[in-house]
Amino acid sequence: MRPRPKNAFDSFRFALDGILHGFRSQRHMRFHFCIAALALLAGVVYGLTTTELLVLTFAISLVIIAELFNTAIEAVVDLVTTSYHPLAKYAKDVAAGAVLIAALNACMVGVLLFLDVGHVQRLISREPSMQVQFQTVIVTLVMLLVLLVIWKVLGNKGTFLRGGVVSGHSAVGFCLCTIILLLSNNNPFVAFLAILMAMIISQSRVEAGIHSLQEVLIGALLGILLPVVLFRVVPEVLRHLSVHVAAAG
Repeated sequence: MRPRPKNAFDSFRFALDGILHGFRSQRHMRFHFCIAALALLAGVVYGLTTTELLVLTFAISLVIIAELFNTAIEAVVDLVTTSYHPLAKYAKDVAAGAVLIAALNACMVGVLLFLDVGHVQRLISREPSMQVQFQTVIVTLVMLLVLLVIWKVLGNKGTFLRGGVVSGHSAVGFCLCTIILLLSNNNPFVAFLAILMAMIISQSRVEAGIHSLQEVLIGALLGILLPVVLFRVVPEVLRHLSVHVAAAG
């Protein structure tokens, strides 16, 4: 039996363990997380407003919450009875139905938000603004957390907050460092502090024996590449696309 949480941090850690268990044991949960990352990335590419991103995030969260409840109900039913029982089947079917409704709702939200060609064409030619940059920062961090969960689960080592085949702390540290460097307008003092912060975080993971140097380097590489792609590669692709659209018009 799991020990009772001693403080709020223990409760938070147990909740993360529950999410990781659902991710490890349920194929649909892994699919939902991957789709969530792609949908959020598409939201940034399409230039969704803050309100639209909130609606999209809520729809995605609803699907994942429903899948977690479905997993919990299945576990309880299997604990109570190992033989076939009509009520057990009814409970599992109802829980699965809740996931289906949440997924259909998310699909409808996606169609309404993304299926507007004219809206997309206007947005790809728009200059970046502070609002777009803020949205990109949020989506970058969310996608990083999703990728870390997937990587740690597939590695089948450690937990979300400790250990694993990739250092989450190093990934987050270097991700924040890279975002600061990209948005600081080449300020050398800010760049120095950002790099120092990321290196101290990474060094502490190796010093504490939680991660190897290789795991820290993998986390750092992930943390650097993701914001570079979202802040530099994607806007450059959109600029080229807008040029071709303008030339074709």
